[in-house]
Amino acid sequence: MSKDLICKINGISKIFPGVRALDNVSFDIYSGEVHAVVGENGAGKSTLMNILSGVYPAEEGTVEFEGKEVHFREPKEAQEAGIAMIHQELSLAQHMTAAENVYIGRMPKKGMLIDRAKMYKDTQDFLNELGIDYISPRALVKNLSVSEQQLLEIVKAMSFRSKMLIMDEPTASLTEGEIKFLLKIVDNLRKNGVAILYISHKLEEIMEIADKITVLRDGKHIETREKKDMDEQTMINLMVGREFDQSAHREFLNDYDTRKPILEVENLSDARGRVKNVSFKLYEGEVLGLTGLVGAGRSELLETIFGAHMKTGGTIKLSGEEIRIRNTEDAINHGMALIPEGRKIQGLFLKMSVEDNMTMVYLKRLKSALGLLNKNKVKGISDEYVDKLNIKTPSLQQCVNNLSGGNQQKTIVARWLMNGPKILFMDEPTHGIDIGAKSEIYRIIDDLAKEGVSVILLSSELPEVLSICDRIMVMHHGELRGILMHDEADQVKIMSYTLDSAGSDARASQTA
Repeated sequence: MSKDLICKINGISKIFPGVRALDNVSFDIYSGEVHAVVGENGAGKSTLMNILSGVYPAEEGTVEFEGKEVHFREPKEAQEAGIAMIHQELSLAQHMTAAENVYIGRMPKKGMLIDRAKMYKDTQDFLNELGIDYISPRALVKNLSVSEQQLLEIVKAMSFRSKMLIMDEPTASLTEGEIKFLLKIVDNLRKNGVAILYISHKLEEIMEIADKITVLRDGKHIETREKKDMDEQTMINLMVGREFDQSAHREFLNDYDTRKPILEVENLSDARGRVKNVSFKLYEGEVLGLTGLVGAGRSELLETIFGAHMKTGGTIKLSGEEIRIRNTEDAINHGMALIPEGRKIQGLFLKMSVEDNMTMVYLKRLKSALGLLNKNKVKGISDEYVDKLNIKTPSLQQCVNNLSGGNQQKTIVARWLMNGPKILFMDEPTHGIDIGAKSEIYRIIDDLAKEGVSVILLSSELPEVLSICDRIMVMHHGELRGILMHDEADQVKIMSYTLDSAGSDARASQTA
């Protein structure tokens, strides 16, 4: 199929308060191509996509679609023209069916009534067209997995007969098998002539699926190349503007015989049945990895220890003494901290400032004897952590919602580090952030471990846990399948523990 020019971006600029998000960006997009757009958090990727899909207007420049200049005032106009966007945060109505979500706001009518038979049939036709044979149009979205909801977002986009599809971090919450299936669908869309703008921080994924790669940095267009003229290291160097070493460097622990456990969890189970009889030890200054497939009970384990969920059995010991954690305040008072996976839903107060988000846990220590807040101390410690964690913000009073994903994540990290935790739980801390911000998070973790802080790092990215963790715990269906030492762990062993046939030898090591 011929590859015709479908979209021309000419000198697009966009300014937010205190930030020039895009600065004179220009490049072309062709039908039947996967065009990847990469860059660090804050490079302007999402802002550009929001302009193309009608969320924002541009201050300067023009967009030509199918040879005509377009000025979309809302996403509906872009969708009607043939441009659809799938956002990183899924936006489906949980209590509606799959078909109702696909046709929300435009359900077919038969007289005055909704023609449900047609709606279900048309949705099934789209599912069949994309090769998705295991999602029912009648299924409630709340009963679908994250990956199934992601696929349903694609069905919804294609129901507009989109000629250009924008995908923002579509595989961020998917397992390896689900990613392969999604990329197969992307390839089928490409073969059918759809232009796909693909945003991802997973560079190996981009090298697999993209035809062209555009690099943005600090709101500027740096370069557009054919994939054959690009490799991962070149891509990284163009993104950060210098030679960049992305590998994590740690000296792994080898003195467990003399090191004391700070946290001992014995036979822990939760009230929702997501955590089943889990036992492990966490040592002082250790980075302990926690992995497994989505739905394995990993987040629930950390949240139960932290007091966010009720436990129905088991004990928790801190430095050898049994403790009772009834709620999250108890956990915080015992020196624990939890950085949740959903930073925008669970971690941040999006309408509040960077300073307020950073200091809210530490505020008691910043008050005078009369209970008044010392604003100079608040600003002083906030400035300290902005510098220490390299948080990019125009000011401490900037609304945190205006920061990039990586800088939002570092704001949450700063909040808990201010409180001086002994134990830090990190749930997918590098989810949706760029290679540079990832490297900074790894440095923070290593520095904390060297200072004696114990870290449990939950991650779905196996290269991440293999590169930075002293030991790795693998969960499956709420159970702890095994714990691997760093020098014996590899991706094959970890994945073997996630299978239903994993043997008793794996389980035998769970109290290591």
